[in-house]
This record gives sequence, structure tokens and C-alpha cells, in this order.
Amino acid sequence: MFALNNLMPIPLSDQILNSDIWGKDFVFEANKRYFLEAASGKGKTTLQHILYGLRKDYTGNVTVNIKSNSTPTSIIKPDLQEDLSSTHSLMDLTLSQWADIRQRELSVIFQDLRLFLQLTAMQNIQLKNDLTNYKTDDQIFSMAKDLNVFDLLDKQCGKMSYGQRQRIAIIRALCQPFRFLILDEPFSHLDSGNIHKCCKLISRECQSQKAGYAIVSLEEKYFLEYDIEIKI
Repeated sequence: MFALNNLMPIPLSDQILNSDIWGKDFVFEANKRYFLEAASGKGKTTLQHILYGLRKDYTGNVTVNIKSNSTPTSIIKPDLQEDLSSTHSLMDLTLSQWADIRQRELSVIFQDLRLFLQLTAMQNIQLKNDLTNYKTDDQIFSMAKDLNVFDLLDKQCGKMSYGQRQRIAIIRALCQPFRFLILDEPFSHLDSGNIHKCCKLISRECQSQKAGYAIVSLEEKYFLEYDIEIKI
């Protein structure tokens, strides 16, 4: 899905990095499962932000390949269907193209979660789900029960623990069609039992969509399976 060519974040350009990503050619395939190990300060969150189009302060190039027939055409703007069926540099994508990619091709779980704390858990989830109507309320309720947060759906996220918010953010990220899921230390405030439940749900949803994922972690591999392990 993504091809990296000599990619280097400008803030890291003065460091000597032993990395499989930075300054190298690397490809993330949409149907593969990646474990990315990274020490603090080596650019793990930066990589996520680059791939999601939030940062452009880098040298080199990143291209993305989009399949326009991967979701119902009602989700795709007609004037973008042809454009999004080929390969594009991330730098050249328009805001409208990025919006479509984020709605139907690429989902993320941010390390800082990016929930609206004044809204309830269900309202946060529906902000994502309403874009594509990908999940029914019953499906959302089922995921919430799986992660032990069903009783919190009507609670403001600002009044929850961080671990509870993490589980809401995971559910929100799964409430859309995607070909690739990026997770940046998504379980940092969860105990082993809850991590296991989250991994089971994530694996199930990725399998149902035939999607790949890349999880970024300091070192813990959690309860997920990987095709490729790399170091940032």
C-alpha cells in the first residue's frame, strides 16, 4: 500500500540511525502484518503521521496505491474514482483525496487517541461510523461488550480512565472500511487480559476485511501475529 523511497524525517536527519525504514527503500503491503519496534525518539509516531498525511517535513518520497473498487462506490466521490485507482506521491494528494483515503483505505489508532473528551464514547465512535455507516449500532455494542466498555458508551470520555479511552479509540478505528490499520502503542495503559481481548477483536476485524496492520511498540509484541518484523 505504501512505498518508501529514501524517506528521512527532517528532525531526525542529523542522527545516525540503525533503521530498516529511515533512509531505505521499504514497502508496506496492504495484506501483510507488521511489527515495528522502536525506541523512544526514533520516529515511530512520526512515521504514523507521515503515512496518515499529517506531516510533510521529510526528504525522500512516499507513494500510496489506492484500489477504488475496495469499497462500495457510493462511498467514493465519482470524480476521484479514477485518480485513486493508481499510485500517488503523498505530497501530491489533495485534501479531498486524503479524506477519501482516511474514510475507506487507512485507519489509525493514535498514541494520544484524539478523542473528543467532552463527547460520550458512543458519540466519538459515531463521528467515525457516520462517515460510511460501516457498522450497525448492534455491531458497535458487540465490540464494546467484547472490550468491557459497553456500560461506558454513554459516559463522557473526559471522565474515563486512559485505559478505557484506549478501548474506545480501538472500537472507533474499526468502525470504517480499511485496507490497512496503523496502531501506535495502542495498549500502553491496559492489563494483559484487556490487551488479549483487544488483540482478538483487531485480528478478527482485519481478517474480515482482508486488511493488513502495522503495530508500533517499544518492544512488546502483544497477542498478535506478524508476517514481518522490522526496526525503526
